[in-house]
Amino acid sequence: MLALAVFGIKNGTINAAVELIILFLVVIWLALVYWTYADARRRIADPLLVGCATAASLFPFVGTIVYMIVRPPEYLDDVRERELEIQAAEARLAELGYQVCPYCDYEVERDFLRCPNCMRKLKDPCANCGKPLDPMWKICPFCEAEIGSMAPTPRRARRRRDGAAEQSVADGTVRAERRPAPAPAERGGPSTS
Repeated sequence: MLALAVFGIKNGTINAAVELIILFLVVIWLALVYWTYADARRRIADPLLVGCATAASLFPFVGTIVYMIVRPPEYLDDVRERELEIQAAEARLAELGYQVCPYCDYEVERDFLRCPNCMRKLKDPCANCGKPLDPMWKICPFCEAEIGSMAPTPRRARRRRDGAAEQSVADGTVRAERRPAPAPAERGGPSTS
C-alpha cells in the first residue's frame, strides 16, 4: 500500500509523526468547537447567538480566541442567582421597613406622609390619632377609628386658609386688610395750627 507523503516527506517515521501532529491539532480544534458551543449555551440565552459563536469557532483556533474575548462575563445561572439574591434582599429590607416612593423610587420610611424628594402624598394621617394610614385601609389600626366617617379637623381647614394666603402671596395678589382711613393730620398734610 502506498503511504501518503505529507509536506513531501518520504521518510515513514517522520511522516507518521507529522500525521499524528496534524491529527492532534484537528482533535484539539474539534474539542474547541464543542467547548465554544457548550460555553456559549451556558452564557448566552439567544440560540441564534449561540449558533453564531459556534460558527465563528469553526475558523481554526482564531474563532475560539475571538469568542473568548467577546463572550459575556457571567454564566446565565449566575445571573439568575444574583437576581434571586437581589429579590430576596429587597424582600428582607421590605420586612425591616425599607420602602421606596412609588413615584420617584426615593427611600422613605413607613410613617412618612409625603415623599421628601418629590413631595407627593404617600399616606393620609388619621384624624383621630394622627398616625399614617394606607389609602386602602378602612379603619385605623392604631386607634380603631373608622376612616370613612371622620369629619375634617379645623387644623386642616386652617392649613387650607394658610395655603390660600401663601398662594396669593406667590401670585402677587395680596389683599390689604381694611383699615379706617387715616385722619388728615395723620397723613402728613399741611397743618392748620
